[in-house]
Amino acid sequence: MRFSSSILLALPAIAVAEEQIPILDRVKGFFSKATAAVSSSIPVVPSAPIKAATEKAASKAAAAIQHPITLENWREVLTVDPTASPPTTQDWLVFITGGNSTCYGLCANATKAWNASLPVLAAKPNPPKFAYLDCEQENILCNTWSVGCPSLYYFQIPKPLADQSAPSPTVRYQPLNRTSTTAQTYKELIVDNKIEDVVPYEGFFHPFNGDIQKYGLAIPYGYITWAFSKMPSWMPMILISFFSRSFMGKRMNPGAPAPAPAAAPASAR
Repeated sequence: MRFSSSILLALPAIAVAEEQIPILDRVKGFFSKATAAVSSSIPVVPSAPIKAATEKAASKAAAAIQHPITLENWREVLTVDPTASPPTTQDWLVFITGGNSTCYGLCANATKAWNASLPVLAAKPNPPKFAYLDCEQENILCNTWSVGCPSLYYFQIPKPLADQSAPSPTVRYQPLNRTSTTAQTYKELIVDNKIEDVVPYEGFFHPFNGDIQKYGLAIPYGYITWAFSKMPSWMPMILISFFSRSFMGKRMNPGAPAPAPAAAPASAR
C-alpha cells in the first residue's frame, strides 16, 4: 500500500515536469520566430544597383577629364597648350573603343576599366591629357588611322618653335585585350611608364606625318574602307565572279577580225 500510495503522490510531479518541456520549447520557438521576423524586416540592398551606380559615377568622372575627338576636331584637340613656352611637348592619351559593329560588343570590359582607372592616371605627376575615340560613332576617323578597338594611342606632340619648325609627333599604338584588360593594365602602362617600351609607329598610317596624310588620301581611304565594311559578305564574291567571267570571256572569244578593205574600182579606159 505504501508503494502504491507513493507512486500516486509522484504522478502529479511527473505530469508537471512533462508539461514544463513543451513550455520551454514554445519559448524557444517564440524567440526563433521573433529573430527571423526581425531579420526579414531589415532591407537587403542588392549588389547590382550598387555596382551600376558605381560604374555610372566612374563614367561621369571619366567624361569630365577627357576630350571626345571626331573626324572634324581631332587636329584642334590633339595640340599643345598655347600658353606653354617652346620647346615643350604635350602628351595625349587616346582611348579607342567601339560597339557592336566595330568591336563585336566586346569592348565594355575595357571601357569600364578605363573609366575606373582615369582618376588614378590623372593623379600621376605631369599626367597626359586624355581623349576618347568611339569607332562606333567615328568610323571614318578610325579607318583613316587604321586602328582597332579597344586600344590606346599615346601621342607626344612637340610645340613648334618661333620659325614654326617642329619635329614629328611621336606616337605609340597599344592594342588591348578585350577580356583581360583591367584598371591595373592602364596603371602599368601609364603610371609605371610601360607605354614607353612600345616602339614608336612611323608607318603609312601615322596620324600626323604618314604618307596617307601627306598625299591627302586619308579621308578617301576612310570612306572606301567604311563602304567595304558595310558591304554584304556575298557582294565581293559576286563582283569577283563577274569580272573574272568577263575577263575570261574576252580571252576565249577574241573579237572578229576587221573586214578586208574593199577592192579599188577599175580605172576607166
